[in-house]
Amino acid sequence: MIRDETEARQYVANLCDAEALERLNAFVSALREENSRQNLVAKPTLEIAWQRHIADSAQLLEFVSRGTSERIAETGLWLDLGTGAGLPGLIIAIMRPQRPVMLVESRRKRIDWLERMRTELALPKCEVAGSRLELVETVPASVISARAFAPLPSILDLSARFSTGQTMFVLPKGRSAAQELDGMPRKVRKMFHVEQSVTDDEAGILVGKLAKGIRGKA
Repeated sequence: MIRDETEARQYVANLCDAEALERLNAFVSALREENSRQNLVAKPTLEIAWQRHIADSAQLLEFVSRGTSERIAETGLWLDLGTGAGLPGLIIAIMRPQRPVMLVESRRKRIDWLERMRTELALPKCEVAGSRLELVETVPASVISARAFAPLPSILDLSARFSTGQTMFVLPKGRSAAQELDGMPRKVRKMFHVEQSVTDDEAGILVGKLAKGIRGKA
């Protein structure tokens, strides 16, 4: 379990190269500056940004690597819903700049922020889809992530058209992970499980694949 900023930096450094780590440093600095202009993240979390935001996002790479083939884990489209400040999707794009990542965000100021980061951090395979998810063109995704976006049934229903049946879902749900999964239909519960977060011993990540034709609501 990661307990402080030093451990968080080391954890992330083990998952990416030096160039990506340099870009992550630049992102954290820019996030702190931008947060004074718009409320991207809760102010107290800026003091523990590596633990609360960077490592918390980076850990999803490990769950995806364990749950999919190497080709899909490294090169398939990563679709991040309700990206906001860029968490976790922009962190994934920084750490894996060769894989396509699509960031879905509908709020204008945050779209501008994401576009700025994509340009300044030189991430040509990262795309910002600046609209509501319902209006985003249907594309097959290898991985779908969402952090503080919507309740699980809504996430699964809204994202169903992007899922191929082999799509890996990695959904940080904080301390409500088990409760949200328990509230799902039995057929959905069988397809997902809860992974413990490496940054919070009481938080969980819902991981699984949704079979084609299965919806999030009963």
